[in-house]
Amino acid sequence: MVDTILEAAARVFDRHGYEGANTNRVAERAGVSVGSVYQYFPNKNALLTALHERHYLQMQAVVDRALDAAQGRTLREAIEDIVTAALALHRAEPRLQRILHVEYPYFEKPAGASRSARRLFERSKALLEAHRAQLGRDDLELATHMVLRMVESLVHAAVLDPPVADAGALEAAIADAVEGYLKLRR
Repeated sequence: MVDTILEAAARVFDRHGYEGANTNRVAERAGVSVGSVYQYFPNKNALLTALHERHYLQMQAVVDRALDAAQGRTLREAIEDIVTAALALHRAEPRLQRILHVEYPYFEKPAGASRSARRLFERSKALLEAHRAQLGRDDLELATHMVLRMVESLVHAAVLDPPVADAGALEAAIADAVEGYLKLRR
């Protein structure tokens, strides 16, 4: 039920924006009573907080898939896979992404309070650890933090304020930026 409500909320926020979204529209889209929505979410701000957490879970899944596919692949290839998947995820709901990351980011839990954000960090750090010999950075905690912030910022900018570039060039540019920060050795 919660997943159904959150999926409906994502669609409502994406279509109507924050101002046009309300619990009645979410309930209608989910095919449930408004009371069912209120049972789990007292208002639309609680829905936004849950959508932020859902976003962390989706990004965690992107990284997990890239890590699962990274066997025998280079770190650059894994970075490219993550960037491509992150861009696709964000492009699927552009208006919702604007609401979450530009208009109402303060409904997001601090990363330290989010289990999925912590897991995303740990899995990303494991990817860097697996390719440690290639890295020109010694502090994996800092490198992981920086890589996550770079990818997050560049992907958000690419979706919310897209440059005039084809998708392949944009993905390569983001991967180049991450690779440059990591000082990858070949």
